[in-house]
Amino acid sequence: MKQAIGIIPARFHSTRLEGKPLADINGKPMIQHVYENVIRSSVLDDALVATDDIRIKEAVDNFGGKAVLTSKDHPTGTDRISEVAENLDVQVVVNIQGDEPFINPGMIDEVASPLLEDSKLPMCTLMHEIKDKEDFRDPNVVKVVTDRSGFALYFSRSLIPYPRHEEGHRVCEHIGIYAYQKEFLLTFSKLKPTALERSESLEQLRALENGFRIKVVLAHDYIPFSVDTPEDLERARAFARRLERG
Repeated sequence: MKQAIGIIPARFHSTRLEGKPLADINGKPMIQHVYENVIRSSVLDDALVATDDIRIKEAVDNFGGKAVLTSKDHPTGTDRISEVAENLDVQVVVNIQGDEPFINPGMIDEVASPLLEDSKLPMCTLMHEIKDKEDFRDPNVVKVVTDRSGFALYFSRSLIPYPRHEEGHRVCEHIGIYAYQKEFLLTFSKLKPTALERSESLEQLRALENGFRIKVVLAHDYIPFSVDTPEDLERARAFARRLERG
């Protein structure tokens, strides 16, 4: 049995940026940037791209990566990676977003390590402290609050906790990378969407509503850079050029 495998869900159709996994960023498709950072993780035994489109699979094959074709009917990336994980002999599966070309491989280590150290933990995710107060009320910036042991109490698009008292007030953004015990991932993907999940449009609330605990780790060296729009893509290209120049 392998200890940990990273799976990158990648779909071709996107409302705001069609075919974005194949979008060119300085001579490489975006999915290649993601993949090359993922395989630098020190805890992963392997990495795969899970895709619904032969064009993405062929692009991954062309740069020497590994890709698996999945059903086109999956409503979420979690469902897509679950299909792939079901046939893998592995303890921990890490779900890595396919639209973050500059993901720090250390974050993968941070999210997977708690589950490798304690097989009773069902899933883990990451957070970082928000410094820009404009993000406090941005519904696209998902917030998380945890208990004193680092387990999630709630995730919300609203501002949590509310600053009734400013002293000591801290707001943390949830980072959308997840590690699952494989058996829990298969269980989770079969659970029906819940009321809070539908209300907030946050899939992780399904786990909390069903009584499962989510470990949340404070990430280090997080680069908040996801590509969702043509404008994001241009910023990514400029950022990649700066990285190349050092």
